[in-house]
Amino acid sequence: MPQKTFASSLLTPLTGLSRRYAPSLLLLGLAVLIVFVAFLFYPIFFLLIGALKDPQGWTLGYFLTLFRDPELAEAVQISLLLASATTVLTLLVAVPVAFFLVRYRILGRSLLSLLILGPMILPPFVGAIAVRHLLARAGPLNQVLIALHILDPQDPNSWISWLDYPFWMTVILQVLHFFPIAYLNIAAALSRLDPTIEEAARSLGASGWRLIRTVTLPLISPGLFAAASLLFILSFTDLGTPLVLHYHKVVSVRIFHLVETAVENPPGYALVLLVMIISVVAFLVAKRLMERVPIQTLPSGRSVSDEKDLPPALRWALPAIVFCLIFVSLIPHIAVLLTALSDRWAMTILPDVWTFRHFQALMERPLTLQSIQNSLFYSTFSTLLDLVLGLAIAYLAVRRSIPFAHWLDSLAMLPLAIPGLVVAFGYVAAFSNTVLDPRKNPSVLLIIAYAIRRLPYMVRACSAGLRQASETLEEASQSLGASPLKTFFWITLPQILPHLIAGAVMAFAFAMLEVADSLILAFDEAHYPMTKAIYALANRLGDGPRIASAMGVIGMAILGLSLFLSVKVSGRAAGEAFRL
Repeated sequence: MPQKTFASSLLTPLTGLSRRYAPSLLLLGLAVLIVFVAFLFYPIFFLLIGALKDPQGWTLGYFLTLFRDPELAEAVQISLLLASATTVLTLLVAVPVAFFLVRYRILGRSLLSLLILGPMILPPFVGAIAVRHLLARAGPLNQVLIALHILDPQDPNSWISWLDYPFWMTVILQVLHFFPIAYLNIAAALSRLDPTIEEAARSLGASGWRLIRTVTLPLISPGLFAAASLLFILSFTDLGTPLVLHYHKVVSVRIFHLVETAVENPPGYALVLLVMIISVVAFLVAKRLMERVPIQTLPSGRSVSDEKDLPPALRWALPAIVFCLIFVSLIPHIAVLLTALSDRWAMTILPDVWTFRHFQALMERPLTLQSIQNSLFYSTFSTLLDLVLGLAIAYLAVRRSIPFAHWLDSLAMLPLAIPGLVVAFGYVAAFSNTVLDPRKNPSVLLIIAYAIRRLPYMVRACSAGLRQASETLEEASQSLGASPLKTFFWITLPQILPHLIAGAVMAFAFAMLEVADSLILAFDEAHYPMTKAIYALANRLGDGPRIASAMGVIGMAILGLSLFLSVKVSGRAAGEAFRL
């Protein structure tokens, strides 16, 4: 009998698996796993080793330095306070809006539900560029207050300098941008809540605020936890908004300024890892709380008969209040459009002179034209990569289960918990002085970073399509002699094509407007994507902010059109594209 070698003993488990599972599926799963290891775990592992090791050996000294340095400790504290304030205020806005739009028959509810998504079509930092002008001492907001006789036009010293309060300005901009995310998660939880539970509580004497506090809110707490964790992570790691408002006391801006020394900066590695730890802990705590709450839901949602009529006094007032809230949330978008169209705007509520020349400049200036071309290139290839990875993960998880398929599905959701700020910084540190060095050419890493960030959307879209596709047709095809690959391309793929297109359109649009990866990974103007060019222009004198706003309008148009196409192609509700 031949002696069993060490190599054969290692291959025996794989041989057994290949007999039980198709080798091609195992190879596909391993290939996807390698992508995650190389471009998600390796950069983080690189940072971890750099933060824990010094010339004398292993140490926690770099982490302890963060708390000994008063400025860094203050930055972490302020970021936590900012994220907490944003989360609480956003939920206070979103919960009542979701409750009334889901539970009551409201005039124009379909239109209001669509308009609520408006804040999502513009990154908050782009809106901050125009809002910075609105909030200036002699800006339009103070001019409105002067027109209302609240401020004295003859006493400029009495005018409010809003930008002297960057903490609250950042919080307000984040609340305006993020509240649709909270609304969608809470509305989804409310729409699937079994109404018989509340009816039973009413029969026992509960009503009004007591019913909401003791029954409704506990039952929708999974949706609240999901929204709160996501809001906290997004606010805590938001880079663009405080950067544009020149609020440098937050940890995300501190990390941005450490990128230049990312190759050899163990304290910087420790700071980035601390941000990741806080984000992951917030995500896991919310996930744990969601799993502990038993909730009875309706598979098809609430019926129209479960909705109530508003009292006559609120029939017009409530839609008006919701519309006013939406209008306020769209003020940054309106400000971006007005700034892009203005030729002169000083000491007046609206621009003095209007022009289209800032849009014309987009096609004439090398920086703007090149950045638009770069974004189209990066976003196209990142979307193609998302299609391949998302379809592979969804297929392995839904159709052809292999031993680690559930791992792949869970890994695909990790970008929701691991901030792009962390991954981008890890890329700069881990791949410097290699063929992928972003200082030389960030194209490959930007494509991969964009794809990793938007992979959850694609996996979700592909999984939804595969669950709706008929397995009977696939089995019939293979019983007639078609190979699994041929069956997939001729039977499965046509059935899920609308979901693929919808997911790809949204992944492309979000990649075009990705902020953290673009700001950190693009060093040279020749490789700037749109968002990095917008940031660069916003900090230039003259027409820079107006041209940056014109690019922001282009971004709004791209994302708005993408949302419309995604809804039309997939047939899903508009909010499905943003529900996390």
